[in-house]
Amino acid sequence: MERQVLVVFPHPDDETLAVGGAIAYHAHAGSPITYACFTLGQMGRNMGRPFFANRETLPQIRERELRTAVQALGIGDLRMLGFRDKTLEFEDPKTFVTIISDLIAELNPSLIITYYPGYCVHPDHETLAAATIEAVRLLPTGERPRIHCQAFSKGHERDLGKRDVILDTSAVWEHWYRAIKAHKTQTAARVEALETSLNGSDEDRMDAIRSLSEQKLYTYPL
Repeated sequence: MERQVLVVFPHPDDETLAVGGAIAYHAHAGSPITYACFTLGQMGRNMGRPFFANRETLPQIRERELRTAVQALGIGDLRMLGFRDKTLEFEDPKTFVTIISDLIAELNPSLIITYYPGYCVHPDHETLAAATIEAVRLLPTGERPRIHCQAFSKGHERDLGKRDVILDTSAVWEHWYRAIKAHKTQTAARVEALETSLNGSDEDRMDAIRSLSEQKLYTYPL
């Protein structure tokens, strides 16, 4: 069990699609979890399938989806920071370093989960990943929490090697799945494929469950 887990991402659904298995794993182990979500993903391109959101309603819908996903994963403390989607790269980077440093000082996490800077594609992802690493590096070496990161840009395994954190999420796969389903504006195609498999043959069902029964991450070197 971790003393405290701090999760740092910019968008609703990052916590689920990038590291949902890890969050559910730590929650199941009894670790308290705080999620700092910096935007409402209001500039997202997906509006559901068939469409049930529009540009005006999307922020409110995505907030509801996020709250449902957070509950499914076992996150007990959701912090919504109120920045605008797709604008984080234009803010003073010190703003985010300060916010994350303040969260670390308040929560004293033993583990932080975020994206791997340089390997997470979206400018909002990169901005917060870099700020998180900087905030941790400002701490004395002996006081730094561990950092587990997700990477998904092209060539990340070539540069970083294989992920070194491998979590067995077989006990919490249904929690992860419910969180994926919660983000229905963003995940309709994936949910449809998973439900087809889960309701198909025994082999198809086991394949779907296996896909949600392991979470792999990188340990960030500090």
